[in-house]
Amino acid sequence: MLTIRDVVVITLAALPLAVLTVWILASRRNDPLRWRRSLGEVGIVYGTVPWVWMILLPNGGSNGDRRRVNLVPLHDLVEVVAAGPFTATVQIVGNLLVFAALGFFAPIRFAWLASLPRILALATTGSILVETAQYVLRLDRVSSVDDVLLNAGGAVLAAVASRRWWRTGTPSPDRVETSPG
Repeated sequence: MLTIRDVVVITLAALPLAVLTVWILASRRNDPLRWRRSLGEVGIVYGTVPWVWMILLPNGGSNGDRRRVNLVPLHDLVEVVAAGPFTATVQIVGNLLVFAALGFFAPIRFAWLASLPRILALATTGSILVETAQYVLRLDRVSSVDDVLLNAGGAVLAAVASRRWWRTGTPSPDRVETSPG
């Protein structure tokens, strides 16, 4: 059975393939935004899939392979903080990063997603689907509203960080570069 460490190793080993994929996609496209589109597409997949993969791994049955749901906001966060600073940092930062790549790259790649409410809606929907999958698949994990809040919050924070690169429309004709000839 794969572990979180295995997923991290596979992800790191796949980095050259991700870079190569960006280059191949960009070189096959013939539009002025080819690098932006290619980096956005690969960034969304490469930066999101490993996190989702990790949180959909079984927890090892240490809690009796039970389904657990927590719909009380901030309840799990209080418990995590009480568990100690290391555990709290790993849990909170990890949950913030789950959809951070999606939040960062989606508005760069897709102009129609270039708004914080849309990123929030997309990340919230994705997080609800992942938390539901954890419950349905009996992965011995807690399906928690706090995870949804942190996952969506991380996507929005990452979107804010990428805001300067958002393309919010088509370039005006006087800004389009043409080659001589």
